[in-house]
Amino acid sequence: MKRLIECVPNFSEGRDMEVIRQITDSIESVEGVKLLDVDPGKATNRTVVTFVGEPEAVVEAAFRGVKKASEVIDMRYHHGEHPRIGATDVCPLVPVAGVTLEECAQMARALAERIATELGVPTYCYESAALRPERKNLAVVRKGEYEGLQQRITQPDEMPDFGGGAWTEQAARSGATVVGARDFLIAVNFNLNTTSTRRANAIAFDVREKGRPMRDKPIVGKIMKDENGKTIMIPGTLKGCKAIGWYIEEYGIAQVSMNITDIAATPLHIAFEEVCRAAAARGVRVTGTEIVGLVPRSALLEAGKYFLRKQQRSLGITDQEILDIAVRSMGLSELCPFKPEEKIVESLIEKDNVKKGLVDLTCAGFAEETSRESPAPGGGSISAYMGALGAALGTMVANLSAHKPGWDEQWEFFSDWAEKGKRVMNELLALVDEDTDAFNCIMAVFGMPKGTDAEKAARAEAMEKATLYATEVPLKTMKASFRAFEVASEMAEKGNPNSVSDAGVGALAARAAVQGAFLNVKINAAGLKDRTKAEALVSEAAEIAKAADAEEKRILEIVNAKIN
Repeated sequence: MKRLIECVPNFSEGRDMEVIRQITDSIESVEGVKLLDVDPGKATNRTVVTFVGEPEAVVEAAFRGVKKASEVIDMRYHHGEHPRIGATDVCPLVPVAGVTLEECAQMARALAERIATELGVPTYCYESAALRPERKNLAVVRKGEYEGLQQRITQPDEMPDFGGGAWTEQAARSGATVVGARDFLIAVNFNLNTTSTRRANAIAFDVREKGRPMRDKPIVGKIMKDENGKTIMIPGTLKGCKAIGWYIEEYGIAQVSMNITDIAATPLHIAFEEVCRAAAARGVRVTGTEIVGLVPRSALLEAGKYFLRKQQRSLGITDQEILDIAVRSMGLSELCPFKPEEKIVESLIEKDNVKKGLVDLTCAGFAEETSRESPAPGGGSISAYMGALGAALGTMVANLSAHKPGWDEQWEFFSDWAEKGKRVMNELLALVDEDTDAFNCIMAVFGMPKGTDAEKAARAEAMEKATLYATEVPLKTMKASFRAFEVASEMAEKGNPNSVSDAGVGALAARAAVQGAFLNVKINAAGLKDRTKAEALVSEAAEIAKAADAEEKRILEIVNAKIN
């Protein structure tokens, strides 16, 4: 697995695009780093940059970004709505793939030390990289913001983890930088139908985990302390959430600005619903949502499914439709169009790396590609596609049944079957290209050298492996296609009677897929040297083919009985 981490530095400049460009150019100067998103905010005077890559490259790019920011941003002249402590305010490292949070924490500490040593920029460590427990909380590290840094920088309990002790010219210019490691964070603003910062703050205090100080009288009373002199807090309703309220002049509205630091504890849609509830209790309405930076695809899919459940609608629709429901339900396009290809982290990572396959072709294009004077795609890919169509038809009947008038009490039953059908369909769509890939593996072996005995032996071994793979892939197609019968059967018996013929066609397609893939199992198994393995694979496939014939017959009897 490729090791990937993400870095999401926040720079204290959101208005001068030339300054922002210089910073992002320095980040992109590191080979192997992909810049995913640049999100400037005029009112906050702050830009959130997101980039990803292998750990060493990302850490180097982060350093160069901090270096450039310390050169082109002078904090003595900075003003904005968002709390900040330096030119590079925060610089978190986030594990994406093949890297643990603790590894990111170690990298963050090393980066913080390098920034202080080589650049003279005071640095704090926060979240999982914190060297002091109290500094896990960014708000504690930012206390007093840039304006209070001069006093803090020399105090033993307040000075930075690296580079403290003196208020230098560099410190005055760049402020401090907070470097850390954290899990994926969703930064989101909830738009309100008010201009009142006070109301927005009240809503933020209602929902954020920290809550608000307890007072002896509502609103204006004295803040209450415990026996140790610590402020007594009334916790908010959302775990793993930080929030404040502010007014955004650019939009002419107040917002609740939130960081969801634990999306497992508080998913995006739950935060949205709770802010809506808290706002309504104060006579305010949430009009939309603004994602700052990027969001994981899973967070939006979860949200879309949540709103579909509230509507008692089937969840077995395409992922794109589910994403659309999420966007509309949370008003993600209120302030500007929400573009999934630019805001979803996986889409940006995949954008330049996605290999176009057969399933990306049009129906006509797939047929034309199959008809060409080349052996692939052939019967194996076509069998997988027929199986996918069979599963798709069963899924369609389930979706139609879930939404049938008078059947509302059964929507969840049909939704579950639609999801099952969708999973089978997606598995078979992947096998369309995998079957062609398996054939290409065999063809590649023919290009291997065979001049020496060693080369001949290596070629023979490679051919056996490739042939085994080419036999196992259609067997996978058979097994997946057979599972399409489950959906077709349930829908033929219990689904919308107006669509019973579609369930029947789904069964016909599933049987054709099984029998077609069986032919490929047999012809490819014939090329295996390991005859014991070959016979076992063919025998297993034959049992599935026999069962498929029986299932098709049984389902068609149900279908014809309802039609006739």
